[in-house]
Amino acid sequence: MVETSPAAHSVESPDDLQRRLDEVDYLVDDGLATAMFLSLKLGMPLLLEGEPGVGKTAAAKSLAAILGSRLVRLQCYEGLTAQESLYEWNYQRQLLAIRLAESRHESLTETDLFTSEFIDERPLLACLRDEGPTPPVLLIDEIDRADDEFEALLLEFLGEASVTIPEIGTITAKRRPIVVLTSNRSRELHDALRRRCLYHWIEFPDASRVAQILRRTVPEASESLIEGATAIAHDVRGLDLDKAPGMAEAIDWVRALTVLGVSDLAPDVVASSLGTLLKTPDDRHVVLNAMRAGEAS
Repeated sequence: MVETSPAAHSVESPDDLQRRLDEVDYLVDDGLATAMFLSLKLGMPLLLEGEPGVGKTAAAKSLAAILGSRLVRLQCYEGLTAQESLYEWNYQRQLLAIRLAESRHESLTETDLFTSEFIDERPLLACLRDEGPTPPVLLIDEIDRADDEFEALLLEFLGEASVTIPEIGTITAKRRPIVVLTSNRSRELHDALRRRCLYHWIEFPDASRVAQILRRTVPEASESLIEGATAIAHDVRGLDLDKAPGMAEAIDWVRALTVLGVSDLAPDVVASSLGTLLKTPDDRHVVLNAMRAGEAS
């Protein structure tokens, strides 16, 4: 039986986890704190979904920080394969072994060459075989960008904390890595993957939480700038946009305005700095039209 991460025992409750995440400037609500706590205690992967920029990736990074764990990140993309995510045979090392055996007038069989000695670990296998003082936090980022075949590849890893290598057999972790998967819902994930995970949808924070996050992440920003930026970000997200700005864009915007020495948001300042908040020309056009309409009224 695979052991639950010993790091889980250091977290006493969702409130304790919430407090410790607060100390590394990652602010979470009760729902997310509970989901992360249960993931630790039950030894189950946690699937986080939500719009881009709401802090899904930061959840894994912050969890690693408070547990003192190594963060291993697997960035997903279309065409991701087992060789890039699990393991790859080191053919150069195998060739050297063959030449060395020949120089000694020895012979090597296929069984001799396909052993763990000749495997180059990729993120999934590295986490299973990790023997550090604390288990690693594995971030499988943007799983919705990967193919169906990669989802199928993950099922054994997520459900049993093991992988099967045809030439060697099944490798099972002595202790479960802490696994966080993120998805922007660009496609629907399969039920088989969802069943193996705990789940939480991260909402875009309300205005008071946005202001609180901005104070933490951009402490040099004036209070008037934070209040103004919070109000505008809230209004902008209510418009019909292609890509509504997330917290990441709001933070970048306030940082940019602070660099410019802005303390109060005038319409011309907002218009000239929208490139840090919005990412498409159509969205910029929608926001500028809304600003003009507001001024006219």
